[in-house]
Amino acid sequence: MENSENFTSAEIASNRTPARTQKLLNVLKKRQPTLTIVLENVHDPHNVSAVIRSCDAVGVLEVCLVYHSGQEFPQLGEKSSASARKWVEQRHFTSVKECFTTLQSEGKKIFTTHMANDAVSLYDMKLTEPVALVFGNEHSGVTEEALKLADGNFLIPQVGVIQSLNISVACAVTLYEAYRQRAEAGMYDEVQFEERAFKSKAEEWLKR
Repeated sequence: MENSENFTSAEIASNRTPARTQKLLNVLKKRQPTLTIVLENVHDPHNVSAVIRSCDAVGVLEVCLVYHSGQEFPQLGEKSSASARKWVEQRHFTSVKECFTTLQSEGKKIFTTHMANDAVSLYDMKLTEPVALVFGNEHSGVTEEALKLADGNFLIPQVGVIQSLNISVACAVTLYEAYRQRAEAGMYDEVQFEERAFKSKAEEWLKR
């Protein structure tokens, strides 16, 4: 997108100070609409909050929350996640198929996290492409349906006795590998939105 610097507080009505307005626009310019995190039936709201904070830190635009089979959407604590939740969008789905179909229609490949023979290393993935990364329940992981409908499966290499990471830690490790690859590719140096989409999102942000 060109001429993103043309967005000013005069063009987009806001009661924010010019410095605050410019900070928000600078953050938005680094958002990565082609990098999405999906959480399937993640039980602990503290884990969900931690994931959202990590997403904000690396410029993820949105998180998809998929809760089904009797699992309810978590009630996130205001103190721990309110700030990050304000700037990381959340889309709610009640079925894996609906979520995956929506993401694939947006041109994103979907990769689940699961320790299996067909899993590829996180560090062999090309995370500069449009992608959605799925993390499952703390105890049972991603469901068989998610594994079946996904485009692939990956794992984080580990050499310890206990071959597992807390979901929020696993997500943070994954996100920072995506950040590394995208930063090297210059994807944080150029706005990843079309100009009209950027202006619409900027207007939305500056009203918050």
